[in-house]
Amino acid sequence: MAVADTAVGAKPARAAMGAAVVPLLGLMVFINYVDRGNFGTAAPLIKDELHLSAGRIGVLTSAFFWSYTPCQLLAGWLTERFSPYRVLAAGLALWALATAASGLVTGFAALLVLRVVLGLGESAAFPCSSKLIGQHLPPHQLGAANSIILVGTSLGPAFGVFAGGLIMSRVGWRPSFIMFGLASLLWLGPWLMATRASRVAADAARAADPLAPSFLEIIGRREAWGAGLGHFALNYAFYFVVSWLPLYLVKARGFSMAHMGVLSGEIYLVYAASLIVLGWANDRLIAAGRPVELVRKGFIATGFLIVAASFMVTSMAGPTIAIAALFVAGFGFGFIGPSNYALGQTLAGPHAAGKWMGFQNGVGNVAGIVCPLITGWIVDKTGSFSSAFVVAAGMATVGILCWCVIVRRVEPLVWKAA
Repeated sequence: MAVADTAVGAKPARAAMGAAVVPLLGLMVFINYVDRGNFGTAAPLIKDELHLSAGRIGVLTSAFFWSYTPCQLLAGWLTERFSPYRVLAAGLALWALATAASGLVTGFAALLVLRVVLGLGESAAFPCSSKLIGQHLPPHQLGAANSIILVGTSLGPAFGVFAGGLIMSRVGWRPSFIMFGLASLLWLGPWLMATRASRVAADAARAADPLAPSFLEIIGRREAWGAGLGHFALNYAFYFVVSWLPLYLVKARGFSMAHMGVLSGEIYLVYAASLIVLGWANDRLIAAGRPVELVRKGFIATGFLIVAASFMVTSMAGPTIAIAALFVAGFGFGFIGPSNYALGQTLAGPHAAGKWMGFQNGVGNVAGIVCPLITGWIVDKTGSFSSAFVVAAGMATVGILCWCVIVRRVEPLVWKAA
């Protein structure tokens, strides 16, 4: 996807980006979500083998975010200070090895440590990818590019629960972790070859971007908090599904591991299809002259409403309608994802995209810490997932307020350095 923005005005031309970069970023996010989602798929087996309560499963799920969330700021700084190409490669290598090692441990404490290491490695993913596409692509191409990248957030869990569920049902969860972790390392070869010239150019200009704002300046903007809290609302709803859907289907609805894998995979495929179609529709409407703010906010509000309504139906309905509602929720998430990132990248501008997304994703992923703990506590106390679905639905409605009220205008912010 080689792009050079030569729009009228004083804006400098955007540097060209290799055609393979965006697809490889999408593949990287796919691997990211396969590796982080392995635990959710294996949760029923790990729970039984290690004799863990739902609360302890929640702690292990949450532990990933103990490092992933605060290290978003570190990753955002590294993308501005060093080459995002190298930072991303190092992060993937770390999380792949942590995934493989998780299949070798025998106790709760060791698994807890490796979940923290996994979060540290995966924290590089979105600040690096947002820096690269925010720096190289114009606003009317951000929806499609983010869709390609975000497809990994749907196909990753789909492949993880489908293939992982089948593998685990036959050979157990430990070989699955080892296989997926070692296979993840294969991404490094194509990435290093496809970005060789870009890495050399980035290394030649290693000094931090003089026009990039500080984190303090970003934190001082109302729009940054609206974006971060809106991202939190999205992540709470999405991580609720990613982390608890397998356990919900097996323990609450009585599906086998194999059937759970197929059903979960189909829900994620609906999400993937909606991401591609709706991300493309986002950009086409903007390219046709529709206001960026109206399009992005309209899509994101519609998606949150669909997700909230679907979760409420799931909390009250019988098995057949509840499963159908989860498919509708998968469709609703496709409205939100591209706009969630494109709005942040538009507000930040090319000089601040890495740091901005480090902050936005950092605030957003606090949800990864609190959602598993809250859900595990609710399930232990009530013996049911119904109230947990209601809480997740309420969080989705909060997302509308964050993106449509706290974020007042959608246009590139002016930073002091500029």
